[in-house]
Amino acid sequence: MNFNDFNLDPRLMRAVVDAGYTTPTDIQEKAIPICMEGSDLIGTAATGTGKTAAFVLPLLQHLLKKPARLTSPRVLIVAPTRELAEQNREVIKVLAHNTHIRSAVVYGGVGFKPQLRALTDGTEIIVCCPGRMLDHMRQGNVNLKHIEAVVLDEADRMLDMGFLPDIKRILSALPKERQTLLFSATFAQDLMELIQHSMKNPKRISVNTEAPAETIDHCFYPVPESQKTALLLEILKTMKHESILVFTRTKRRADRVMDSLSRAGFTTGLLHANKSQNQRKEALDGFRSKRLKIMVATDIAARGLDIESISHVINYDIPDTATNYIHRIGRTGRAERTGDAITLISAEDASEVRDIERRLGTTVEKRTLEGFEYSKFDIPSGRKSAGGGGGGGRGGSRQSAPRSGSIPMRGSWGAKRRRR
Repeated sequence: MNFNDFNLDPRLMRAVVDAGYTTPTDIQEKAIPICMEGSDLIGTAATGTGKTAAFVLPLLQHLLKKPARLTSPRVLIVAPTRELAEQNREVIKVLAHNTHIRSAVVYGGVGFKPQLRALTDGTEIIVCCPGRMLDHMRQGNVNLKHIEAVVLDEADRMLDMGFLPDIKRILSALPKERQTLLFSATFAQDLMELIQHSMKNPKRISVNTEAPAETIDHCFYPVPESQKTALLLEILKTMKHESILVFTRTKRRADRVMDSLSRAGFTTGLLHANKSQNQRKEALDGFRSKRLKIMVATDIAARGLDIESISHVINYDIPDTATNYIHRIGRTGRAERTGDAITLISAEDASEVRDIERRLGTTVEKRTLEGFEYSKFDIPSGRKSAGGGGGGGRGGSRQSAPRSGSIPMRGSWGAKRRRR
């Protein structure tokens, strides 16, 4: 199948070709026809699978097919974070390049006035975060009475962040006769309340929700908590600095790790919720351009960070759930590229290790770094190896004990790796 099969407007097809799109991804192939027929849709797919274009293209097609003389918005896209809202806006700008369709973003951390102009100046598509949109609604700055379609993007993440009451308030201000599209990386039972509240006979599709890309290599580095930063620095010294994303569990720890990396001479950016929008944008721009080789971030970057060339994801802190592990490492191995997922684990991480290995369906290889002086520590136990053999390749190896020595990986680590 190719994009010509969707019978898109020629202006959209030119943009699709110019953007370098070739064949639709699985979620695009399944979602675009349903969206174009006007049905409500629940779409679940892993991060990095092309969900944004799966709803943007049909919405643009609808606006072109049924133009209207309105100064109020006709499409509303709700996203959990500023970064995801900006990513959606960028995809809209690329795909609407040959049209007169206008879009704007509305989120906190920046001034009201530019957003106010966008909301009242004939913009067809508004991409927003829930809190700032409610602020504008309370002040009477936006007319949502002509919304024809609403998208709830990364809906599970919005629920995790406590946005359900805000989303309900926004939806209650929209016309009852509308198309509602809900996209999510996972389908939790918590979503049922939102679906029952906002959707009419939705169709449902699910694509690649349970497993990460097979182009990712996984490994664990057991290390005492007190030596994490020292080991991280030594690991980074052995790697070619391509584009490395380091995740921490808290903002305070992200600050500390970033300071340590900067003092060691690494060009490093920082991304978490306490940073202003300008600071976050500057860090992301530097990371995308490769001016910054390393980005330290909290889980704010686990979704909506559309950078295809990230070579390594390093979990300085193991994520609290296997689902969050999948979201984090989904930042690498995108668009059929290879990637590496490295996680530093301490003795107290045993339950998280087991959960991740259960999700991956294999024991993840545990490694030690040659020449690094470890303190005495307990190695977190994980999934029991069936048959206790070796075996490598993607998804981890069958070794349950750490090995001495540096293990080659991609880039300057050198050795060829087997594909499953």
